[in-house]
Amino acid sequence: MTGTPFALGPAPSPARDRVGARRAIGIPGALLVPAALGTAVLVLPLAALLLRLDWSAVPAAVTSPAAVEALTLSLVTAAVATGCCLVLGVPLALVIARASRRTAAVLRTLVTLPLVLPPLVGGIALLALLGRTGLFGESLALLGIRIPFTTTAVVIAQVFVALPFLVISVEGSLRAVGTRFEAVAAGLGARPFTVFRRVTLPLVLPGVAAGTVLCFARALGEFGATALFAGNTAGVTRTMPLAIYTAFNGAGVSEDTAIALSLMLIGVAVAVLLVMRGWREDVPR
Repeated sequence: MTGTPFALGPAPSPARDRVGARRAIGIPGALLVPAALGTAVLVLPLAALLLRLDWSAVPAAVTSPAAVEALTLSLVTAAVATGCCLVLGVPLALVIARASRRTAAVLRTLVTLPLVLPPLVGGIALLALLGRTGLFGESLALLGIRIPFTTTAVVIAQVFVALPFLVISVEGSLRAVGTRFEAVAAGLGARPFTVFRRVTLPLVLPGVAAGTVLCFARALGEFGATALFAGNTAGVTRTMPLAIYTAFNGAGVSEDTAIALSLMLIGVAVAVLLVMRGWREDVPR
């Protein structure tokens, strides 16, 4: 035979297969109405915020001294808090991923607790620990150290609420990659920390990156624990969420600035989602 009886076409891509599967399964028509209402619940408040905003006043509002001060403080404290979460969270995630089932369950419960607690409860808990009459507060006072209502308190509050996002992301990545490569490296004589630095960390780097982005975004938007534990002092503890709250209570920055700052926080959230989406699309399936 000098030719082939049929021609082979290009292999279907996984993305095309997924689209075809979705079309074959279909969506029940009765679910479209509640799905649309759910979308409206999420989108309409943000749309109303955008429609209410005086766009001509945005440049002046965002560049006002109070807004710049709040934005700078938020970015700096969120960056420092994210760094602290990386130092603390990656080792904690490794311990949880490699611990026994019972120990991991206990540690995972403790880590996720700040996610389900009201933020104000977190602020009260931090005051109970580090406040003037707190568990460690009196001892720190004897040393001349005061943490509540300082910029340090802002960072601690942000770490408290943001750390779970990093730990959960990294632990999931650690469980996904397993331990076979670590076992090979250890069998070749590598020390535990060398295995972690040269094998484990590169394998879970996408999870670390995703957790870092989520951690930074959560720290940037932290309000409740910061308000109780750090207060609301301009230039010291008044972050962007607190500046927005202050504006709508008739003090500090104007309402236009508050809406503009809200728009900036929305922009950060959208950027986080885009980064997360790009990372997930790069992950092999």
